[in-house]
Amino acid sequence: MNRQNEQRRQKWEHDGLITAIAFGGFLITLGIVFAITPDLPQKINSFFGDITTQRLPFGNLANVMLPAPQNPSTHMDLYTAVMQFDIGIALLQVIILALRLGFVSRTHRIAETVGNLVFWAGAAVLTNTLLQTGTLKGWFEYWAALIIVIGVSLVARSLVSFAKK
Repeated sequence: MNRQNEQRRQKWEHDGLITAIAFGGFLITLGIVFAITPDLPQKINSFFGDITTQRLPFGNLANVMLPAPQNPSTHMDLYTAVMQFDIGIALLQVIILALRLGFVSRTHRIAETVGNLVFWAGAAVLTNTLLQTGTLKGWFEYWAALIIVIGVSLVARSLVSFAKK
């Protein structure tokens, strides 16, 4: 086997190892959040049982009906659990990024990890600042801001791809 094929095989092995670490880290993070949040399954059921359609003023012309909890402030423990999960996955993405850089992964894998890191870190900040206000306004602002974070994460991913080329 020539040297180039050997390097290609090692990159595939490293990517597989990193993917396994990422999946294991996801499961560990999920398990920790469930372990440290008492009665989380009941809180999730309560949250979905509280979802109704709420009016969102849309300019001067009309109101839009969108799904939202009837009482957003009663789900603070769930929002905290979501924030803890977001932080855990963001930290996992930092570890995955370090591994990808250390093993010199393919550019699109590095870019994907950077985009994921931006998304999960942004989601954690939004959960802390908007959802934990416990208001209907905060609920709708959270979803609008989350769409922006998705866009920022896609731009970050593209910038990494562009910079590496």
